[in-house]
Amino acid sequence: MPYKAAQTAALATTSYIMSVAIMRGLVIVLMALDHVRGFFTDADFSATDLSRTNLMLFLTRWVTHLCAPAFVFLAGTSAFLSAQGEDRRQLAIRLLTRGLWLVILELTVVRFSWYFNLDYNQMSLQVIWALGWSMVVLSALIYLPLWAIASVGILMISAHNLLDGIRLDDFRAADGTHGWQGWALSVLHIPHYPVIYPLIPWIGVMAAGYAFGPVMLAASETRRKAALACGIVLITAFVILRAYNVYGDPVPWSGQETGLFTLLSFLNTTKYPPSLLYLLMTLGPMFVLLAAFEQAQGSIGRFLMIFGRVPLFFYLVHLYVIHALAVAVAFAMSGDIQSSSSETFSSWWGFGLPVVYLTWIAVVILLYPVCQWFAGLKSRHRGSWWTPYI
Repeated sequence: MPYKAAQTAALATTSYIMSVAIMRGLVIVLMALDHVRGFFTDADFSATDLSRTNLMLFLTRWVTHLCAPAFVFLAGTSAFLSAQGEDRRQLAIRLLTRGLWLVILELTVVRFSWYFNLDYNQMSLQVIWALGWSMVVLSALIYLPLWAIASVGILMISAHNLLDGIRLDDFRAADGTHGWQGWALSVLHIPHYPVIYPLIPWIGVMAAGYAFGPVMLAASETRRKAALACGIVLITAFVILRAYNVYGDPVPWSGQETGLFTLLSFLNTTKYPPSLLYLLMTLGPMFVLLAAFEQAQGSIGRFLMIFGRVPLFFYLVHLYVIHALAVAVAFAMSGDIQSSSSETFSSWWGFGLPVVYLTWIAVVILLYPVCQWFAGLKSRHRGSWWTPYI
Protein backbone atom coordinates (compact mmCIF):
# COMPACT_ATOMS: atom_id res chain seq x y z
CA MET A 1 0.00 0.00 0.00
CA PRO A 2 1.52 3.41 -0.94
CA TYR A 3 2.36 5.63 2.03
CA LYS A 4 -0.29 8.29 1.29
CA ALA A 5 -2.97 5.67 0.71
CA ALA A 6 -2.09 4.06 4.03
CA GLN A 7 -2.50 7.41 5.76
CA THR A 8 -5.92 7.85 4.17
CA ALA A 9 -6.93 4.37 5.30
CA ALA A 10 -5.75 5.21 8.80
CA LEU A 11 -7.97 8.26 8.90
CA ALA A 12 -10.90 6.11 7.84
CA THR A 13 -10.27 3.56 10.60
CA THR A 14 -8.31 4.36 13.75
CA SER A 15 -4.75 4.90 14.83
CA TYR A 16 -5.50 3.11 18.09
CA ILE A 17 -5.55 -0.65 17.60
CA MET A 18 -6.70 -2.40 20.77
CA SER A 19 -4.73 -5.59 20.11
CA VAL A 20 -1.53 -3.53 19.86
CA ALA A 21 -2.31 -1.75 23.14
CA ILE A 22 -3.06 -5.05 24.89
CA MET A 23 0.16 -6.57 23.58
CA ARG A 24 2.16 -3.57 24.78
CA GLY A 25 0.44 -3.83 28.14
CA LEU A 26 1.36 -7.49 28.46
CA VAL A 27 5.02 -6.95 27.64
CA ILE A 28 5.41 -3.96 29.96
CA VAL A 29 3.83 -5.92 32.83
CA LEU A 30 6.14 -8.87 32.12
CA MET A 31 9.04 -6.44 32.05
CA ALA A 32 8.10 -5.44 35.59
CA LEU A 33 8.39 -9.11 36.60
CA ASP A 34 11.94 -9.23 35.28
CA HIS A 35 12.88 -6.05 37.12
CA VAL A 36 11.31 -7.23 40.39
CA ARG A 37 13.29 -10.44 40.01
CA GLY A 38 16.45 -8.42 39.48
CA PHE A 39 15.95 -6.37 42.64
CA PHE A 40 14.47 -9.05 44.93
CA THR A 41 15.88 -12.43 43.95
CA ASP A 42 18.23 -14.36 46.19
CA ALA A 43 19.89 -15.98 43.14
CA ASP A 44 23.39 -14.55 42.73
CA PHE A 45 23.81 -16.09 39.28
CA SER A 46 22.22 -15.75 35.86
CA ALA A 47 18.76 -17.31 35.74
CA THR A 48 19.70 -18.90 32.40
CA ASP A 49 22.93 -20.48 33.67
CA LEU A 50 22.00 -24.13 33.15
CA SER A 51 24.69 -25.31 35.54
CA ARG A 52 23.01 -23.51 38.48
CA THR A 53 19.42 -22.58 37.63
CA ASN A 54 16.18 -24.48 38.13
CA LEU A 55 13.14 -24.79 35.90
CA MET A 56 10.99 -22.06 37.47
CA LEU A 57 13.82 -19.56 37.72
CA PHE A 58 14.78 -20.20 34.09
CA LEU A 59 11.18 -19.85 32.89
CA THR A 60 10.67 -16.68 34.94
CA ARG A 61 13.57 -15.14 33.05
CA TRP A 62 12.78 -16.79 29.72
CA VAL A 63 9.18 -15.59 29.49
CA THR A 64 10.34 -12.00 29.94
CA HIS A 65 12.56 -12.34 26.87
CA LEU A 66 9.39 -11.44 24.98
CA CYS A 67 9.48 -7.91 26.34
CA ALA A 68 12.26 -6.00 24.60
CA PRO A 69 11.70 -7.37 21.06
CA ALA A 70 7.93 -6.84 21.27
CA PHE A 71 8.40 -3.40 22.85
CA VAL A 72 10.74 -2.25 20.07
CA PHE A 73 8.77 -3.89 17.23
CA LEU A 74 5.47 -2.39 18.37
CA ALA A 75 7.11 1.00 18.84
CA GLY A 76 7.82 0.89 15.11
CA THR A 77 4.26 -0.25 14.34
CA SER A 78 2.82 2.47 16.58
CA ALA A 79 4.98 5.08 14.85
CA PHE A 80 3.32 4.16 11.57
CA LEU A 81 -0.18 4.04 13.05
CA SER A 82 0.20 7.40 14.79
CA ALA A 83 1.20 9.19 11.57
CA GLN A 84 -2.37 10.08 10.63
CA GLY A 85 -2.54 13.20 8.50
CA GLU A 86 1.19 13.80 8.76
CA ASP A 87 3.55 14.11 5.85
CA ARG A 88 6.94 12.43 6.02
CA ARG A 89 8.67 15.57 7.25
CA GLN A 90 6.32 15.94 10.22
CA LEU A 91 6.71 12.28 11.12
CA ALA A 92 10.50 12.43 10.73
CA ILE A 93 10.73 15.43 13.08
CA ARG A 94 8.54 13.71 15.66
CA LEU A 95 10.56 10.49 15.51
CA LEU A 96 13.85 12.38 15.69
CA THR A 97 12.86 14.53 18.66
CA ARG A 98 11.20 11.65 20.53
CA GLY A 99 14.20 9.42 19.91
CA LEU A 100 16.63 11.99 21.27
CA TRP A 101 14.31 12.57 24.23
CA LEU A 102 14.40 8.84 25.02
CA VAL A 103 18.21 8.88 24.96
CA ILE A 104 18.18 11.81 27.40
CA LEU A 105 15.75 9.93 29.66
CA GLU A 106 18.03 6.88 29.61
CA LEU A 107 21.00 8.99 30.69
CA THR A 108 19.10 10.78 33.47
CA VAL A 109 15.76 9.56 34.79
CA VAL A 110 16.23 5.88 33.95
CA ARG A 111 19.85 5.75 35.06
CA PHE A 112 19.00 7.24 38.46
CA SER A 113 16.14 4.76 38.94
CA TRP A 114 18.62 1.87 38.69
CA TYR A 115 21.35 3.24 40.95
CA PHE A 116 19.82 5.94 43.19
CA ASN A 117 23.06 7.92 42.98
CA LEU A 118 24.79 10.45 40.73
CA ASP A 119 28.00 8.48 40.26
CA TYR A 120 28.19 8.22 36.48
CA ASN A 121 30.93 5.63 36.75
CA GLN A 122 27.89 3.38 37.15
CA MET A 123 25.98 3.30 33.89
CA SER A 124 24.10 0.79 31.75
CA LEU A 125 22.62 1.82 28.41
CA GLN A 126 19.63 -0.44 27.93
CA VAL A 127 16.28 -0.68 26.17
CA ILE A 128 15.26 3.00 26.31
CA TRP A 129 18.65 3.91 24.83
CA ALA A 130 18.11 1.41 22.02
CA LEU A 131 14.56 2.61 21.43
CA GLY A 132 15.73 6.20 21.22
CA TRP A 133 18.49 5.68 18.68
CA SER A 134 16.31 3.29 16.68
CA MET A 135 13.72 6.08 16.37
CA VAL A 136 16.42 8.50 15.27
CA VAL A 137 17.46 6.11 12.50
CA LEU A 138 13.82 5.41 11.61
CA SER A 139 13.28 9.16 11.16
CA ALA A 140 15.59 8.87 8.14
CA LEU A 141 14.39 5.46 6.94
CA ILE A 142 10.76 6.61 6.52
CA TYR A 143 11.78 8.46 3.35
CA LEU A 144 12.33 5.05 1.74
CA PRO A 145 9.48 2.96 0.27
CA LEU A 146 7.92 0.56 2.75
CA TRP A 147 9.38 -2.46 0.97
CA ALA A 148 12.85 -0.94 1.37
CA ILE A 149 12.28 -0.26 5.09
CA ALA A 150 11.15 -3.85 5.52
CA SER A 151 14.23 -5.07 3.64
CA VAL A 152 16.55 -3.02 5.86
CA GLY A 153 14.87 -4.40 8.97
CA ILE A 154 14.94 -8.02 7.85
CA LEU A 155 18.55 -7.73 6.69
CA MET A 156 19.69 -6.30 10.02
CA ILE A 157 17.84 -8.98 11.96
CA SER A 158 18.94 -11.92 9.84
CA ALA A 159 22.51 -10.96 8.92
CA HIS A 160 24.00 -9.28 12.00
CA ASN A 161 25.20 -12.63 13.38
CA LEU A 162 27.69 -12.68 10.51
CA LEU A 163 29.62 -10.18 12.66
CA ASP A 164 29.93 -12.62 15.56
CA GLY A 165 33.50 -13.54 14.62
CA ILE A 166 34.70 -9.99 15.25
CA ARG A 167 36.12 -9.35 18.73
CA LEU A 168 36.71 -6.08 20.57
CA ASP A 169 40.24 -7.22 21.37
CA ASP A 170 40.97 -7.09 17.65
CA PHE A 171 40.93 -3.30 18.06
CA ARG A 172 42.85 -3.03 21.34
CA ALA A 173 45.59 -0.39 21.23
CA ALA A 174 48.92 -0.46 23.06
CA ASP A 175 47.47 1.59 25.93
CA GLY A 176 44.76 -1.03 26.48
CA THR A 177 41.92 1.02 25.01
CA HIS A 178 39.88 -0.11 22.04
CA GLY A 179 39.99 3.14 20.07
CA TRP A 180 37.11 4.60 18.12
CA GLN A 181 36.68 1.41 16.09
CA GLY A 182 36.14 -0.66 19.21
CA TRP A 183 33.80 1.96 20.63
CA ALA A 184 31.75 1.99 17.43
CA LEU A 185 31.61 -1.81 17.39
CA SER A 186 30.39 -1.81 20.98
CA VAL A 187 27.63 0.66 20.19
CA LEU A 188 26.57 -1.24 17.08
CA HIS A 189 27.05 -4.94 17.82
CA ILE A 190 29.15 -6.13 20.79
CA PRO A 191 27.93 -5.37 24.34
CA HIS A 192 30.69 -3.63 26.30
CA TYR A 193 30.34 -1.35 29.30
CA PRO A 194 28.28 0.78 29.39
CA VAL A 195 26.40 -0.36 26.26
CA ILE A 196 24.15 -3.31 27.12
CA TYR A 197 21.91 -2.97 24.06
CA PRO A 198 23.96 -2.61 20.84
CA LEU A 199 21.95 -0.89 18.16
CA ILE A 200 22.09 -2.83 14.89
CA PRO A 201 19.56 -5.59 15.70
CA TRP A 202 17.20 -3.22 17.50
CA ILE A 203 17.15 -0.74 14.63
CA GLY A 204 16.19 -3.66 12.41
CA VAL A 205 13.41 -4.75 14.77
CA MET A 206 11.91 -1.24 14.84
CA ALA A 207 12.15 -0.89 11.06
CA ALA A 208 10.40 -4.23 10.62
CA GLY A 209 7.70 -3.12 13.05
CA TYR A 210 7.16 0.09 11.11
CA ALA A 211 6.88 -1.83 7.83
CA PHE A 212 4.27 -4.07 9.48
CA GLY A 213 2.13 -1.01 10.22
CA PRO A 214 -0.06 -1.16 7.10
CA VAL A 215 -1.17 -4.69 8.02
CA MET A 216 -2.64 -3.29 11.23
CA LEU A 217 -4.80 -0.89 9.21
CA ALA A 218 -6.72 -3.76 7.65
CA ALA A 219 -9.93 -5.26 9.03
CA SER A 220 -9.62 -7.14 12.31
CA GLU A 221 -9.95 -10.62 10.78
CA THR A 222 -7.34 -9.80 8.15
CA ARG A 223 -5.00 -8.53 10.85
CA ARG A 224 -5.57 -11.66 12.88
CA LYS A 225 -4.80 -14.01 10.01
CA ALA A 226 -1.71 -12.05 8.96
CA ALA A 227 -0.31 -11.93 12.49
CA LEU A 228 -0.98 -15.62 13.05
CA ALA A 229 0.70 -16.52 9.76
CA CYS A 230 3.75 -14.42 10.66
CA GLY A 231 3.92 -16.08 14.07
CA ILE A 232 3.78 -19.60 12.65
CA VAL A 233 6.47 -18.80 10.06
CA LEU A 234 8.85 -17.28 12.63
CA ILE A 235 8.37 -20.07 15.19
CA THR A 236 8.90 -22.72 12.52
CA ALA A 237 12.03 -20.93 11.30
CA PHE A 238 13.33 -20.81 14.86
CA VAL A 239 12.82 -24.54 15.45
CA ILE A 240 14.48 -25.52 12.16
CA LEU A 241 17.48 -23.17 12.44
CA ARG A 242 18.01 -23.95 16.11
CA ALA A 243 17.81 -27.69 15.51
CA TYR A 244 20.62 -27.59 12.96
CA ASN A 245 22.91 -25.37 15.13
CA VAL A 246 24.43 -23.86 12.00
CA TYR A 247 23.63 -20.14 12.11
CA GLY A 248 21.67 -17.60 14.06
CA ASP A 249 23.16 -17.72 17.55
CA PRO A 250 26.76 -17.64 18.80
CA VAL A 251 26.01 -20.24 21.50
CA PRO A 252 24.72 -23.60 20.14
CA TRP A 253 22.39 -25.76 22.17
CA SER A 254 23.75 -29.00 23.54
CA GLY A 255 22.61 -32.19 25.23
CA GLN A 256 22.26 -31.94 29.02
CA GLU A 257 21.93 -34.46 31.83
CA THR A 258 18.15 -34.57 31.44
CA GLY A 259 15.78 -34.15 28.53
CA LEU A 260 14.18 -31.17 30.28
CA PHE A 261 17.47 -29.30 30.55
CA THR A 262 18.30 -30.19 26.95
CA LEU A 263 15.07 -28.43 26.02
CA LEU A 264 16.11 -25.45 28.16
CA SER A 265 19.44 -25.39 26.32
CA PHE A 266 17.50 -25.34 23.04
CA LEU A 267 15.54 -22.31 24.27
CA ASN A 268 18.54 -20.56 25.81
CA THR A 269 19.37 -18.13 23.04
CA THR A 270 21.53 -15.00 23.20
CA LYS A 271 19.96 -11.65 24.16
CA TYR A 272 23.02 -9.36 24.21
CA PRO A 273 22.91 -8.58 21.36
CA PRO A 274 19.66 -10.31 20.38
CA SER A 275 20.60 -13.09 17.98
CA LEU A 276 18.51 -14.00 14.97
CA LEU A 277 17.25 -17.06 16.85
CA TYR A 278 16.42 -15.00 19.94
CA LEU A 279 14.32 -12.65 17.80
CA LEU A 280 12.59 -15.51 15.98
CA MET A 281 11.88 -17.17 19.34
CA THR A 282 10.31 -14.00 20.79
CA LEU A 283 8.70 -12.22 17.85
CA GLY A 284 7.01 -15.44 16.71
CA PRO A 285 4.98 -15.80 19.93
CA MET A 286 4.37 -12.03 19.89
CA PHE A 287 2.59 -12.36 16.55
CA VAL A 288 0.54 -15.33 17.82
CA LEU A 289 -0.51 -13.35 20.89
CA LEU A 290 -1.28 -10.32 18.75
CA ALA A 291 -3.60 -12.50 16.67
CA ALA A 292 -5.25 -13.86 19.82
CA PHE A 293 -5.80 -10.34 21.17
CA GLU A 294 -7.81 -9.45 18.07
CA GLN A 295 -10.57 -11.66 19.49
CA ALA A 296 -9.85 -11.89 23.23
CA GLN A 297 -10.53 -8.41 24.56
CA GLY A 298 -12.36 -9.15 27.79
CA SER A 299 -11.59 -7.97 31.32
CA ILE A 300 -7.95 -9.12 31.19
CA GLY A 301 -7.53 -7.35 27.87
CA ARG A 302 -9.01 -4.14 29.28
CA PHE A 303 -6.72 -4.42 32.30
CA LEU A 304 -3.60 -4.81 30.16
CA MET A 305 -4.72 -2.10 27.74
CA ILE A 306 -4.44 0.55 30.46
CA PHE A 307 -0.72 -0.18 30.77
CA GLY A 308 -0.39 -0.46 27.00
CA ARG A 309 -1.73 3.06 26.54
CA VAL A 310 1.04 4.55 28.68
CA PRO A 311 4.02 2.16 28.36
CA LEU A 312 6.78 4.76 28.77
CA PHE A 313 5.09 6.31 31.81
CA PHE A 314 4.74 2.85 33.39
CA TYR A 315 8.37 2.03 32.59
CA LEU A 316 9.70 5.18 34.23
CA VAL A 317 7.51 4.96 37.33
CA HIS A 318 7.75 1.22 37.97
CA LEU A 319 11.55 1.26 38.23
CA TYR A 320 11.42 3.85 41.00
CA VAL A 321 8.65 1.98 42.82
CA ILE A 322 10.48 -1.37 42.67
CA HIS A 323 13.84 0.08 43.71
CA ALA A 324 12.34 2.17 46.52
CA LEU A 325 10.42 -0.87 47.77
CA ALA A 326 13.61 -2.94 47.79
CA VAL A 327 15.42 -0.23 49.75
CA ALA A 328 12.56 0.06 52.24
CA VAL A 329 12.37 -3.71 52.81
CA ALA A 330 16.14 -3.98 53.18
CA PHE A 331 16.16 -1.15 55.71
CA ALA A 332 13.27 -2.70 57.65
CA MET A 333 15.13 -6.00 57.83
CA SER A 334 18.58 -4.70 58.79
CA GLY A 335 18.32 -1.08 59.86
CA ASP A 336 21.24 -0.33 57.59
CA ILE A 337 21.80 -0.18 53.85
CA GLN A 338 25.32 -0.34 52.51
CA SER A 339 24.16 0.49 49.01
CA SER A 340 20.91 1.28 47.29
CA SER A 341 22.05 -0.07 43.93
CA SER A 342 20.34 -3.17 42.60
CA GLU A 343 23.76 -4.66 41.88
CA THR A 344 25.45 -4.20 45.25
CA PHE A 345 22.99 -5.01 48.02
CA SER A 346 24.53 -6.91 50.89
CA SER A 347 25.12 -10.64 50.45
CA TRP A 348 22.28 -11.54 52.82
CA TRP A 349 19.71 -9.80 50.64
CA GLY A 350 17.19 -11.62 48.48
CA PHE A 351 14.11 -13.82 48.40
CA GLY A 352 12.80 -16.88 46.59
CA LEU A 353 10.43 -16.81 43.65
CA PRO A 354 7.17 -16.79 45.73
CA VAL A 355 8.15 -13.41 47.22
CA VAL A 356 9.30 -12.20 43.81
CA TYR A 357 5.94 -13.03 42.24
CA LEU A 358 3.92 -11.58 45.12
CA THR A 359 5.94 -8.38 44.96
CA TRP A 360 5.42 -8.18 41.20
CA ILE A 361 1.66 -8.57 41.56
CA ALA A 362 1.60 -5.90 44.27
CA VAL A 363 3.57 -3.46 42.10
CA VAL A 364 1.27 -4.01 39.11
CA ILE A 365 -1.87 -3.55 41.21
CA LEU A 366 -0.40 -0.45 42.86
CA LEU A 367 0.42 1.15 39.53
CA TYR A 368 -2.85 0.30 37.78
CA PRO A 369 -4.86 3.30 39.08
CA VAL A 370 -1.86 5.57 38.51
CA CYS A 371 -1.61 4.46 34.89
CA GLN A 372 -5.39 4.67 34.50
CA TRP A 373 -5.27 8.29 35.69
CA PHE A 374 -2.39 9.16 33.37
CA ALA A 375 -4.05 7.44 30.40
CA GLY A 376 -7.11 9.60 31.02
CA LEU A 377 -4.94 12.70 31.26
CA LYS A 378 -3.27 11.91 27.93
CA SER A 379 -6.64 11.24 26.33
CA ARG A 380 -7.98 14.61 27.48
CA HIS A 381 -4.90 16.36 26.12
CA ARG A 382 -4.63 14.40 22.88
CA GLY A 383 -2.92 16.59 20.33
CA SER A 384 -0.87 18.47 22.94
CA TRP A 385 2.84 18.82 22.24
CA TRP A 386 3.89 16.73 25.24
CA THR A 387 1.74 13.61 24.76
CA PRO A 388 4.06 11.82 22.29
CA TYR A 389 6.98 12.18 24.71
CA ILE A 390 5.70 10.27 27.74
